Parts: sequence; C-alpha cells; structure tokens
Amino acid sequence: MSRVLVTGSAGFIGGYLVQELLGRGHEVVGVDNYSKYGPVAHSYDDDPRYRFVEGDARDTGLLAGLLADCDHFVAGAAMIGGISYFHSYAYDLLATNERIMAASCDAALRAFRGGRLRKVTYLSSSMVFESTDRWPSREGDERRVPPPLSSYGFQKLAVEYYARAAWDQYRLPYTIVRPFNCVGVGEGRALGEAEVLSGNVKLAMSHVVPDLVQKILKGQDPLHILGDGQQVRHYTYGGDLARGIATAMEHEAARNEDFNISTDRSTTVRELAELIWQKIKGPELPLRLISDKPFEYDVRCRIPDVRKARDVLGFQASTSLDEMLDEVIPWVGRAVEEGRL
Repeated sequence: MSRVLVTGSAGFIGGYLVQELLGRGHEVVGVDNYSKYGPVAHSYDDDPRYRFVEGDARDTGLLAGLLADCDHFVAGAAMIGGISYFHSYAYDLLATNERIMAASCDAALRAFRGGRLRKVTYLSSSMVFESTDRWPSREGDERRVPPPLSSYGFQKLAVEYYARAAWDQYRLPYTIVRPFNCVGVGEGRALGEAEVLSGNVKLAMSHVVPDLVQKILKGQDPLHILGDGQQVRHYTYGGDLARGIATAMEHEAARNEDFNISTDRSTTVRELAELIWQKIKGPELPLRLISDKPFEYDVRCRIPDVRKARDVLGFQASTSLDEMLDEVIPWVGRAVEEGRL
C-alpha cells in the first residue's frame, strides 16, 4: 500500500484519519507540533506502520524531507477551533494557516518534482460556504456565492485556491475535502483557549456537542444556547469523516475534484439540545432554554449537498446522531469527573 504523510495528525480529525489509513493497510507518517492540546496518546502509537514526527507544518524543509518517500500527502494541519476561535484569534488563524499552506505546497511541489508524490489531499471546511444564501451547498458554490466574512472561512477558501493554483501552474494533482461539523471523542480543551462563559459554565472546546453535554452534566438548568437554536447543522461522526477523506485520497476519480464530506441529516441546535437533555436527564424533566447572544459568525444554515461524494466515491456517512451521542456523552462525563472539562 501507499505511504501517507498526514500533517495535523494529533488533531481531532487527524486522529480518526490516521487510524482509518492504518486500518486500510497504508503506512502513515504523522506530523504535529502539539500546539493545540499538548501531547496526546493514541491506540495506534506503537503500530509498526506508523511514525510520528513532532514538528511544525510551517517548516518547508521538514515536510519536503518527509514527503520524499511518500505517495500521498494529506494537508490537514491548521490552527482551528470552535466559534469562539474565529473571534479571539482572527489574525492568528489567518496568518498561521497561510504560512502552513504555503509551506505545505512548497514542500509538495518539491517532492512531486522528485517523482514519488502522486497527489495532495487538502482539508478545507464547510465555512467556505459561510456567506451563502442558497442550500444545499453544492461543490462549486464556493466560487459563486460571496466570500466568507470570517478570517477562518476566508483562509479555508484560500486553501482551495492553493490546490487549484498548484495544479494550474505545476500540474500537482489534488483533491479537496470539506468536512462538516465533526463529532467524536478524544478532543481536549485547547491550550491557550480564550475563556468564554455560557451562563455559569465555561465552554468546552467551543464545539456545540461537548459544550451542551458538559453543561447538562454540570447541572445547568435552564440550559444556555447561542442564539434561538434554529441554526441548522449536519453533525458528522469523526470516523465517517475519516472514511470519506481516506476514500477521496485513494480514489482515481477524485483527482482534481472537490467533495463535501458529511451526513445528509439536518439538525437544529434546539433539536440537538433536546436529544442530549433526554439522554442525560430522561424525558420526565422538561428542557428549559435560555438564548444567549450569538457570535457574529454563527452561520444560520450549513447544509451540504452530498450527492457528489455518494455518486463519485460511493461514500455515505452511516453513523446516526443518536449513536454519536451514546459514545460522546460517557466520554465527556469522564472528562468532567476527572476535571479535564
């Protein structure tokens, strides 16, 4: 099988992806500087087909050296967080991620000219559709609708321009994947995260699923949510996202194409809160909600068209939100008990 370099391998999606690639028989080289969570351990750390390198994805020389004997490159490293990150680190997100992407492409071009690297798979984001007024968002809409307003969304759109520009000028093949609203276990509170209170509880990782779970477990009642709760999201299991990304990396028909990787199920924040509440508190205790002022870039609707991934790659997300919560709630519960959240 192939040897794959994955940058951001210690991140939330990166951890799922490395596990998926190893499960498919690939050799994997992971790179991460532990800047978000600090050192983390994974079940596959001792796998003989996995090599981890602690390093910075802005180091072109490091990446080029590692890519010299790799067939694939999954460019996943980025400074990324939940909605509070977009406001607390607006400049740092833009500047850091631009440097990562420039270094990644420079290294990939060097390796591609050397003859072994076959393709770069770029992790973009559903936030490229941030300013859309049409749903579902189809591949190609990112170039037809107004550009994102947040620096994070704008930079993720730039990732896609890097991919296409490297092909246009140097014929470096690419695939672009856009994960939607990852849900899973293994994510910790980010180092240096700005403190954001929701009622009397500090947000955990600024992502809605673990935040709602920890607030309910800590006894918050009424439960605080951002906005009116009618925001629409497509909550997608991390394992499904990893399967979609790996399939897009491998598939010949994915060459120079872009894909939305997501469940096809829409859920409002209010519906999500109700489901989590019932799983933790039971149906007897009614849910009461308080709407806090939403963040500026809290997009009302994020709804993907997933037909291209289904028709071209044969990929469909299969894990239900109910199944995700049955895994995430106990994990967050242990984190709360141990004082990690």
